[in-house]
Amino acid sequence: MSELTADGGLENLESLDQMYEDYFLDYASYVILERAVPAIEDGMKPVQRRILHALKEMDDGRFHKVANVIGQTMQFHPHGDASIGDAMVGLGQKNLLLDTQGNWGDIRTGDRAAAARYIETRLSKFALDVIFNPQTTGWQLSYDGRKREPITFPVKFPLLLAQGVEGIAVGLSTRILPHNFVELIQGCIDTIRNKKVSLFPDFATGGTIDVTDYNQGKRGGKVRVRATMEEYDKKTLVIRDIPFGTTTNSLIDSIIKANDKGKIKIKKVVDNTAKEVEILVQLAPGQSPEITKDALYKFTDCEVSISPNACIIVDDKPRFVTINELLKQSTEQTVDLLRQELQIKEGELLEKILFASLEKIFIENRIYRDIEEAETWEEVLSRIDKGLQPFKKQFYREITEDDLVRLTEIKIKRISKYDSFKADELMKRLQDDLAQTRHDLEHIKEYAIAYYKKLLSKYGKGRERKTEIKTFDTISANIVAANNEKLYVNYKDGFIGYGLKKGNDVEMVTECSDIDDIIVFRQDGKCVVTRISDKVFVGKNILHADVFRKNDERRVYNLVYLDGASGRSMIKRFQVLAVTRDKEYDLTKGSKGSKVLYFTANPNAEAEVISVSLSARARAKIKKFDFDFATLDIKGRGANGNILTKYPIRKIEKIVDGESTLGGIEIWYDDIVGTLNTDKRGRFLGTFEGDDKLMAIFKDGSYELKNYELTNKFDPNQTVLLEKFDKNKPISAVYYDGNSKQYYVKRFLVETTTPDRRFSFITDARSSKLLVASTDRQPQIDLTFIRDGSRKHEHQTFDLDVLVDVKGWRALGNRLSKHKVKDVKLLATQPTAAPQKSDEEDDTATEKKDPYKTTGDEVVWDFKGKKKDQMNLF
Repeated sequence: MSELTADGGLENLESLDQMYEDYFLDYASYVILERAVPAIEDGMKPVQRRILHALKEMDDGRFHKVANVIGQTMQFHPHGDASIGDAMVGLGQKNLLLDTQGNWGDIRTGDRAAAARYIETRLSKFALDVIFNPQTTGWQLSYDGRKREPITFPVKFPLLLAQGVEGIAVGLSTRILPHNFVELIQGCIDTIRNKKVSLFPDFATGGTIDVTDYNQGKRGGKVRVRATMEEYDKKTLVIRDIPFGTTTNSLIDSIIKANDKGKIKIKKVVDNTAKEVEILVQLAPGQSPEITKDALYKFTDCEVSISPNACIIVDDKPRFVTINELLKQSTEQTVDLLRQELQIKEGELLEKILFASLEKIFIENRIYRDIEEAETWEEVLSRIDKGLQPFKKQFYREITEDDLVRLTEIKIKRISKYDSFKADELMKRLQDDLAQTRHDLEHIKEYAIAYYKKLLSKYGKGRERKTEIKTFDTISANIVAANNEKLYVNYKDGFIGYGLKKGNDVEMVTECSDIDDIIVFRQDGKCVVTRISDKVFVGKNILHADVFRKNDERRVYNLVYLDGASGRSMIKRFQVLAVTRDKEYDLTKGSKGSKVLYFTANPNAEAEVISVSLSARARAKIKKFDFDFATLDIKGRGANGNILTKYPIRKIEKIVDGESTLGGIEIWYDDIVGTLNTDKRGRFLGTFEGDDKLMAIFKDGSYELKNYELTNKFDPNQTVLLEKFDKNKPISAVYYDGNSKQYYVKRFLVETTTPDRRFSFITDARSSKLLVASTDRQPQIDLTFIRDGSRKHEHQTFDLDVLVDVKGWRALGNRLSKHKVKDVKLLATQPTAAPQKSDEEDDTATEKKDPYKTTGDEVVWDFKGKKKDQMNLF
């Protein structure tokens, strides 16, 4: 491509494709290297590095107006004051490298910082300690060539992992999550010691985090972060911490949107955030706090998923790495920088020792007098060099002319007051420092470990982990979604939906959510599962419609159908565990003319008894008989079933309501995530059926009875005991009474039957606390105590069933000890072998004793297990 020039010549121009390729690559490289992605050496983007360099040049120990710092930084950063100001606020909010004064905004609420002219900053002591060292810094000219700026800082700390970083470049992005200060330092020490290191993110906003899929921060990994949520009361939830990357305003907006869409049902959200986060979520009437909590995690920003992407600049190229690789590189760099600093220090000490030695020789041997008669400068230097000649072998290097000139600069006053003793002391100190420095160089790893430990002791206080690491359960949207719609069914015409108008042929079946699947059974023996909507056609002559729960093994369908080909009536019991949505499944043999004669849907595998009446024209001798569905095995939906009769059926009636044939539900408790399950995860709680209840005892000294629905949750950090409730089992407890400052032991039976309500069985003083709770028959404790006038810790084992009788749940109990109690531990119960009955013993004459019945006779024991007449110790 060419164009005519002013002088009539032709000038070659690049093609548009070539221009685009060259310019775009240049721009992409510039954005990646100079703006968006941090360097591996110091973990900073250029703007951050230039801000810290400007602050170091301005550093006088006092605070500076941020506006002034921005102006100073613009000498190095050519992209305007706004980008510098935003980057500085980001650094200040991380509370690591900058000390701040004024309103710097709030990462929890999203409030912006005040204007740059109103806020102040300076370098923190930590930043001065770990970032700056001109002797080990590489320098380059600034963009206009007037100033000098660092290429990268010699950072002796994994700064990039501590602060985290986000950046969007051209064609790639980076996202490294912040990690805990204390854990990073310990990780560096473990790296030096060649130990395995596990690092996980930690956020200033707190909350909880599931790091199961973190994958060391590489691409493809993710973490799930949840708000810390508690039950304020039965009608209110309170959010104490928010997930990283959200604000209180964005979190509240997401809750309101979920409520407007009908995913959750709440009455009001109140933001009481001040010094600490406090968001109150008031529930609508009839809503379960536990289910609402799960729904908030599922449908709002109370839980967010974050995908890390550790990309950094290595040798002027972007590279994707792991968190452990970053930590290892930082540790190796720190060790190398410490080695360089020691080597520099060694050279400085050698020079100090050299000159101190030259000065001592120059003065004590009166060489300065030999130069008094010298007439030229060359002669002065020559006479000094000649006077030093006998001593040159003791120096570590050759004596240069600069050394000789420096000796001539010693003032007469210093020579006249020269103290040989002090000079020897100085020399010894320098020699000791040199020996220590060389020792540190030889043991550089130990020196680096000591350096990290010093950082930890100096700056680690108050930087403990804020985000709790947990394993989250998987929340099913269908289970926790609020029932915001009603399922209507037109049985005759074959329509279902929440938009149907109730009329002659339309009935309301159940409440559901707008994300539920609906299962439909028809007269022709077909079933189909479809997503609920305003109105959907599923086929005429509907027999049954309900919300479909995938893999619900408890729900069993009982069916009698007429086989159109053979004329026989078939009977079967089946489950529908998993299906393809909107696909029709035939429950009969598929013959033309087949139809359903009898159908029931049973949520707990009930098996009823039916009465079958045959047609009057049937040749069968017995024209009416009963059949029990319990005699049939439960099979899949595709099973043909068994032959009920080969004769025509006139009528089928249910004569006896059935009972479940699956027995009770076996339930386990996963004490990692605090949920119930039937998947054999965690601790087995028992087999539940009917009105069985669960009993939970909590650390605050309360108990609660709950049903065994799998949606119930129990916080592992607050739950002391969880088991199947047995009203005949006494609870043995040891607790501390905050009023009397004494320890008490009590045994009681649960007398309350109100479910989902907590009852406290210890005193309500603020400092009262539960130490031990057990429902074992013979619970034992290990008591650690100190006798009066003694400092020795003593241990003794006691049976709680011997110390106190079973009384009411409101009883105070008996005092545990008159001595100072230091600790109480529950011992594992040893199973007691059943006593062997002799052949002569009459079984019928043996009285059966209630193991929980008390005699009323008080028995008191001392520390050696001997009976006493009075309760002196317990």
